[in-house]
Amino acid sequence: MKKSLFFYCLLLISLSSFKGPAPVRVEGGLISGSTSGNIRTYKGIPFAAPPVGTLRWKAPQAVKPWKGTRTCTQFGPSPMQASPAPFSMWSQEFLIPKQPIREDCLYLNVWTGAKSAQEKRPVLVWIYGGGFMSGGSAVSIYDGEAMARKGIVFVSINYRVGTFGFFAHPELTQESGHNASGNYGLMDQIAALQWVQKNIRNFGGDPGRVTIAGQSAGAMSVNCLVASPQAKGLFQQAIAESGANFTSAHPGLAQAEEAGIRFMHTLEAASLEELRRKPAEALLKTDLGLRGPILDGYILPEPIYQIFSTHQQNPVTLLTGWNEEEGLLRSPLKKAEEYQQQLRQQYGSEAGAFLRHYPARNEAEATRSQYDLARDLIFGVQNYAWANVQSQQNKPVYVYRFTRKVPGTGEYARYGAFHTGEVAYAYDNLAFLHRPWQAADRDLARIMSTYWLNFITTGDPNGKNVPNWPLYTTQAKKIINLGSEVKAEALPDAERLEFLFKIVKR
Repeated sequence: MKKSLFFYCLLLISLSSFKGPAPVRVEGGLISGSTSGNIRTYKGIPFAAPPVGTLRWKAPQAVKPWKGTRTCTQFGPSPMQASPAPFSMWSQEFLIPKQPIREDCLYLNVWTGAKSAQEKRPVLVWIYGGGFMSGGSAVSIYDGEAMARKGIVFVSINYRVGTFGFFAHPELTQESGHNASGNYGLMDQIAALQWVQKNIRNFGGDPGRVTIAGQSAGAMSVNCLVASPQAKGLFQQAIAESGANFTSAHPGLAQAEEAGIRFMHTLEAASLEELRRKPAEALLKTDLGLRGPILDGYILPEPIYQIFSTHQQNPVTLLTGWNEEEGLLRSPLKKAEEYQQQLRQQYGSEAGAFLRHYPARNEAEATRSQYDLARDLIFGVQNYAWANVQSQQNKPVYVYRFTRKVPGTGEYARYGAFHTGEVAYAYDNLAFLHRPWQAADRDLARIMSTYWLNFITTGDPNGKNVPNWPLYTTQAKKIINLGSEVKAEALPDAERLEFLFKIVKR
């Protein structure tokens, strides 16, 4: 009996000494998290009220305060979208969890190693990709612990996607108070950044040193936030990986409202009130016909390129680039002769110039050119244009090309330096991908995450133990090649990107 009592007392002492980090106060109340070594993690922190019911298609509203201490140790639900399934080069590690997926999705996550609120560490806010139709912050390769261990406060956020995030309608425009509707996903991002400004000190972060970063649609979002007057003062630096909007034809408000009216008719809703009562699943099954941001006159008052070319954007220091083999074909591959004929029909007298830059003298060359053209149209020319505008306006910009062929087995062995492939390297998260990593991959992850860390900390990726990364200028066009060997070089695609930009901007 005495022996049992002794072990029972030991158990009580052990349990009483085990506790997570001290609660942190944020807008809404106290939250608790978890610890991993010296890193404190808080997941699923609400930064806005659930955008459901009458709040569907409204700007983010204030969080309803809670009593006691809210446990924040699990990711909040991912935004409403189709159930994730691996496809093409993207294995499960690149996708959100199967559950939960709900409209109630406005949550963010914080990783920090700061011991007190006085440390004022630099802050990174990560914005995911997914074509504005999918994605979420709970993707494993977006984990923030590794970067928090290097000395920053890492924040990842959710935002509404698809019809729930980008839906315009005349009734919504009328009720908005600013004569605009549609960009609810971007409003969510702005609300999360406002939350960071108000609360990140309590996690040891510095609200005066915030870098926004994203990949693909996340990078396009970063571009939109830099352009938006509503995001003024919320960040100082930007990282845009494979995405911007300099040649994108975003719909205007009138066009988006017309699509919204058609959408309402398709769902046989007589009013906005009735549409808001429709089950989320019914909305998900119906195609709106538009994707992503809208030139609504409020969040985005003008086309992105016009905002930048007239110096109206928010000033930032920029790190940007794209991947060697991220051409995403929107139609089936064409044979060489068919590809040549398409260019002649589409570009007339300029088809010859196109074929010099994207040749098709044989089938293999035609295949490569179609992938290269797709990459350059969707990603390369966008980030190239942003880098040039940034440099021309004497704002610092650093440009990369990610060329490392990401190792893989089976079907994943053939994709090379694919779209999204750089993310795990940049944030030192190779451990979350089941790939046959080599020493070169681990070294590249060390170098890239050091570059990213230095940039987040100082606005310059350079520092100890990494090759020099030259500042990009429109004269020299020097970039860093992030491959099996990391080296500075002149941008090899500059001539054809310049040609392509002039064509698509007409």
